[in-house]
Parts: sequence; C-alpha cells; structure tokens
Amino acid sequence: MTLKQVKPTFSGVAAFSAHVIVVASLAFFTAILVPRAPIHAQTNLSAAQQAALQQELQQVEAEEQQANNQLAAAQNQSASLSRDIAVLDAKIKAAQLDIKAKNLLIQTLGSDISNKQSHINDLEGQISKGKDTLATLLRKTNETDAYSLPEVILSQTSVSGFFTDLDSFQSVEDGLKSTFEMLRTDEASTSAEKDALTARQNAEQDARHAIQVEQANIQADEAQQKKLLTVSKGNEAEYSAVLTQKTQQEEKIRAALFALAGGSSPIQFGDALTYAQAASAKTGVDPAFLLAILTQESNLGKNVGNCYLGNTSTGDGINVKTGSFTAKVMSPTRDVPPFLTLTQALGRDPKQTVVSCPQSVGWGGAMGPSQFIASTWVLIEDRVASMLGIGSATPDPWNPKHAIMAEALFMSDLGASSGSYTSEMTAACKYFGGGTKCTSVTRPYGNSVMALADSIQRNQIDPLQ
Repeated sequence: MTLKQVKPTFSGVAAFSAHVIVVASLAFFTAILVPRAPIHAQTNLSAAQQAALQQELQQVEAEEQQANNQLAAAQNQSASLSRDIAVLDAKIKAAQLDIKAKNLLIQTLGSDISNKQSHINDLEGQISKGKDTLATLLRKTNETDAYSLPEVILSQTSVSGFFTDLDSFQSVEDGLKSTFEMLRTDEASTSAEKDALTARQNAEQDARHAIQVEQANIQADEAQQKKLLTVSKGNEAEYSAVLTQKTQQEEKIRAALFALAGGSSPIQFGDALTYAQAASAKTGVDPAFLLAILTQESNLGKNVGNCYLGNTSTGDGINVKTGSFTAKVMSPTRDVPPFLTLTQALGRDPKQTVVSCPQSVGWGGAMGPSQFIASTWVLIEDRVASMLGIGSATPDPWNPKHAIMAEALFMSDLGASSGSYTSEMTAACKYFGGGTKCTSVTRPYGNSVMALADSIQRNQIDPLQ
C-alpha cells in the first residue's frame, strides 16, 4: 500500500482543521465560563449583624464564666442549707447563660452553614461545566490522534496551512491541560468546603443537644432548690434530714448492680463508675458514654444468649442456656487461634469460657463486658496493659476494669474523645456497624446509646457529685 493510497483529501483535512479551531475556541470560552477564582456566596447576615452577634456571644460567655466561678466558690463552702441553695442558684444561672450562648452560636452557625452550602453548589456547578469541556476536548484529542503527521503535511497546499493545523492541535492540548488543572482545584476546594460544612453542622447539632441537656438540668435543679427553700422556712435542723436522705440515695446508687454482657457477673455501679472515670482520665472519653455502651451491649447480650466454643476446627459450639448445638460460634480462621492463645495465657479453659452466640448474620465469639472478638482484642491488648500499668501481664476481656479501659481506648480511636454529642454518636454508630458514619441501620443503636448516656449522667452520676 502506498502513501498516496491512504492520503486524505485536502477538503477532509481542512474541514478537520476547522473543527479543531472551533473546539479550541470552545475551550477558551468555556474556561471563561468556569472561573478559577473561588466564588463567595452572599451572606444572610450583614457584616454589622455578624459583628454584633459575635460581641453578644463573647459577653454572654464572659458572664457564663463568672457564674461558673461563683458556682465553684459556693461548692467550696462547708455544707449548709444556705450553701446548697447558693450552689443550685449558681448552677441554674450558669445553665441559663450557657443556653443563651448556645442559641447565639446557633445563629452564627446557621448563617455560615447557608454560605457554605451555596459556595459548594457554585463549585459543583463549575465542576460540571469543567467535565463537559473535558469530555469535548478528549473526543477531539482522539480525533487528532487518528491522523499521522505525514498525512497532515501532505494534505496542505501551503506551509502556512500546516502550521495552522499544528497550532490548532496545540490549542486542544493546552485546553485539555488547563481544564484538568481547573477540575483538580475545584474538586479540592469542594472537598474542603464540604468538610467545613460538616464541622459547622455538627457544631450546630452539638449546641442544640447541649441546650436540651441544660434545660433538663435546670428543671431538676429548680425542683431541688424549691425543696430546700421550703426547708429553710422551717428550721435549719430539718437540713440534717435532707442530708441523710441524700446520703442514702448516693449509697443506693453506688450499690446498685450494673449488668455486664458476655457472661460476666454484675458489679456495683460505684465500681463501674470508678473504672470508667479512670479510663476517661487516660483517654478523654466521657464516663457516662462508656457506661452507656456497656449497658447497651448488656441488653444485646441478653438477646443473643451465651455460648461455648465446641469445635476449634469449625467454630461451632453450644448454647449455654439451652445446651443445644449452635453453629458459627466463632470464626475458625479469624478468631479461634487468638482466642486459644488468650485463654491459655489467662489460664482459662477455652471450651468452658463464655462468648457471645452468633446473631442472624455473621459469627459470634465476642468476649466479656465490652464484647471484643479475639482478633480485635489482640490488636489493642498491649495498649490496655500499658494504660492499666500491669506490665507484661495479659489483659483479661472478662475483667470489668480491663474491659472498660479497652472500651475507652477503642472509642477514643473512633473519635469519641472530643466529648461532643456528634462525635460520640458517630463513634457509637461506627462501633456497631464498622462504617464511617451513621446509617439507617446503625443510627438506632447510636440513638439508644446517647439516650442511655444522658440518663446515666443525670440520674446516677450527677447525684453522686
């Protein structure tokens, strides 16, 4: 086959050159339509309004700090009827100021959230236009690749025509490169804006939850204050009866049995709280949240029963409660080997050590109050030993103190150490479902944990403080 036989006609290449010039022009005009500079959304609040809100917020926060200082001073006084009334008065005032500050914060966050969402919409519009441009340029680049350089040269009647085509080809390549760069920049900006939006939405949700908690606290404190004021109208001697009643309530709370999952015997709530507070001091995870997770796991443990591992090759076993055969008690490849190593180190009989039974999906084999599977426990046990200060000894997942420390470390790894409502909620969802956020499947678990945490804090921990 000769070159002449494959040579395109001049009219065909000329038409192609015209197409290239049109595409290059399209790239130029599209680049104008897709601005490089960030787009700033219009704010819902004027600069003056924003400044006024910020100033008011700072003033309220200063008043709140002063109220907290007064509360601390009142709490340091010796026990007396007037002292307790003063403490409650200071707590109520501090809570009211905190609610006011949170409402102001929500106002500023609401405006910022609207701005962020508008900016994200603009950026996503830019990206959509950029992708359209990119698709057109890629198609035309493929068309240029279909012609060889000799073909283009031989199709031209003049040298100037040849260089015109070369310029057209280069315009397509330059437009392609420019569009790629703009898309990378816009997508990076969009990702950053979405992260910022999520942070602000979480902060708003945290503030709303804090307001609900403070409102409930105020109601409880006002009821207690009313009771003490009634006593003060009688005589100070009645105060001793109030103190006695309070002491009895504290003793009852501490002595109450705290249920544990995984076949572990219940412990006194006071001991569970002590372990949770020690773990919190090491990890930053809230004690009430830790105890709520353990409570939720205990409730689940009652539903799934308890099992023994029977066959180390298959992972099958028996249900302790019914004595019946139970399949899939423990994964034979993932969990049985570390489970055997762990029970040997602890001096336990692996076939007489209670683990969780399987649920409707997956394997069982979760151990102790915190319900760790063996393959996960071995990943965290060295850190648990270090936090507990037990040296080279093997941490025991059936020991409540060890289990609670492990739970705190794990929840800290999942982001719960910040102590905010959204971070704890997300950590609970991750713990239950292993995902990166709450879903329709994991959210009910998270909601239950957060409700338990509020209840434990208000009804059990606060009265002891």
